[in-house]
Amino acid sequence: MPMPPTAQHILTYAEDLRGGGVERAQLRLARGWLAAGRRVTLAIEDISGPLAAELPEGLEIVTPSRLLALPKVVRRLAPDIIFCPGNFYTGIAAWTRLRLGRTCPPIVAKMSNAPARADHGRLMHAAHQVWLARHGSFLDHLVAMTPATADEAALATRMIGRTSVIPNPPAVPISSALPDLPAHFILGVGRLEPQKRWDRLIAALPLLADQTIPLVILGEGSERGAIEAQIHVLGLEGRVLLLGHSGDPLPVMARATVLSLTSDYEGVPGVLREALSVGTPVLSTDSSAAVAEIVDRPDRGTVVARDDAAALVDALDAWLAPTVQRPEPVPQPGADSAERYLALFDQLVRR
Repeated sequence: MPMPPTAQHILTYAEDLRGGGVERAQLRLARGWLAAGRRVTLAIEDISGPLAAELPEGLEIVTPSRLLALPKVVRRLAPDIIFCPGNFYTGIAAWTRLRLGRTCPPIVAKMSNAPARADHGRLMHAAHQVWLARHGSFLDHLVAMTPATADEAALATRMIGRTSVIPNPPAVPISSALPDLPAHFILGVGRLEPQKRWDRLIAALPLLADQTIPLVILGEGSERGAIEAQIHVLGLEGRVLLLGHSGDPLPVMARATVLSLTSDYEGVPGVLREALSVGTPVLSTDSSAAVAEIVDRPDRGTVVARDDAAALVDALDAWLAPTVQRPEPVPQPGADSAERYLALFDQLVRR
């Protein structure tokens, strides 16, 4: 009796490897799919960047000059399934479905950011909701990372019944040298981009009870110049350390007094789970429905409103108090995420 068909060849795509959480999770999943004996191809415009060191062995690379050429890549390679790694990339999925029509393989997309973004004005928000509502016409299935974000995504995309919950694979420790670190410090981890709103965290430093506590930020991006200018204006040179991209932030997280995330919007912020996995408390803005799912107990962290600067300062002061107990480590979910994706891919291919 013949074996049922499976997704033997998975095609995924990205712009570059500059170090975003979407692409990092994508590479972790690809590593798991390769380990399971599947063929995985990454179509990418620019193969350079900090995440290039994390490319798994056996991953096939194709480099179209633009992702708009993805339909041609799909025609040539004939993959069994296409994986869209985040909703930043769903426009390319729509274009690929439009160009290929009935010959397009199933497309699975991951909802990596909240359907409603705090940086959108009223008109942009309305346009974005119309765009999300069209996703069911070109996607076969949608994956969210927590139950709350899955509910939001299913409603926004009108894909109720075609949405699954699969967390990102957990961070894996990588042997690397630790930078010189202070004995106690606040930690921020993430790209230096407008979404992350590092200006909020930096502006809180002069208002803290402890006027010596430093802030360490791991990440790189387009906002470095603006951040450095803010540091200079506030006279915080030497107190804010911009250490650039880190391939393995877990050891630094384990040394931090508290990790703070002050974003305008997020999907499911992996840095919160990673910090809690090494017993470091977290402080986050209410940037996603997933934040309350992760910071689910007051002994693990604090969630504050995005624009409540006083609440941010108060929460930082509370976690920096010398008598505060660190939380017990919380294991990261997602050890079987690659296998769960493969089960979903195989199901779609059989249909």
